[in-house]
Order: sequence, then structure tokens, then C-alpha cells
Amino acid sequence: MKFESTRKPISVFSLSSLTDIVFLLLVFFLLTSQFVVQTGVKVKLPASKMNEQSIPAKLIVSITEDKKVFVGSEETDVNSVAIKLSKLKESITENNLVIRADKSVNIDLVIQVIDAAKSVGIDKFTIETEKQSF
Repeated sequence: MKFESTRKPISVFSLSSLTDIVFLLLVFFLLTSQFVVQTGVKVKLPASKMNEQSIPAKLIVSITEDKKVFVGSEETDVNSVAIKLSKLKESITENNLVIRADKSVNIDLVIQVIDAAKSVGIDKFTIETEKQSF
């Protein structure tokens, strides 16, 4: 019995194995990446050389360049920050306030936000910064 064999090269390249590898890489990077929830408030954060990775927080106060204060994504004035924080603190067990102040904001406004948070019982504060590029 004689078998016929053809020594012709394969003219069609199969992309199925390549697409499988790309799909697996995509799934790997999606599962291993960290998603940090940011509020919708645009703030130019001050730069710091010794920036650390921040833990995602629920208690976030943002202060924009034009001195608008946001608790979460809800705009409020400085006098009612304590009221908004007390409402948020009832539903959240964490006790760390993240302050996202624009780099052009006067420090007095940041101190007023910290005082309002202290009056509610929040005793830990984090001022968020950006990593300074060299």
C-alpha cells in the first residue's frame, strides 16, 4: 500500500491561535489591574516626589480651582460640609477623609474642611497628590 504525501507548503496561515493568546492577555490584564474610583470633579493636584498609592476611599472632599467644594460628586458650600459628611459617615464604616484640593487653593479653605470633618468625628485625613515626574 502506497501513501501519497504532498510536500507543498501551507499557503493559509491560521490566526486562531494568535487570537486566543491576545484574548487571554486581555483577560489577564483586566483582572490584575487596579481600578480606582475617582469623583467626576477635575482638580489639578499638587506634585510630590514621595507619592504613595492611595487606597480607594468613600469619603472624598474635592476643592476646585474656583473654590467650589464637592462632597463626593455633590457640590456644597463650606458651611454645610459637616452636614454632608455626617450623612455619609452614617452609611460608611471607614473613618479616613481624602481631600483632593487643587494646587492653587488657599490653605485656609482646606483647614475649614478639616475642621468640619473633625466636628463630625473624622480623625484621619489624607491629602491626595500626584506623582512628580523628573
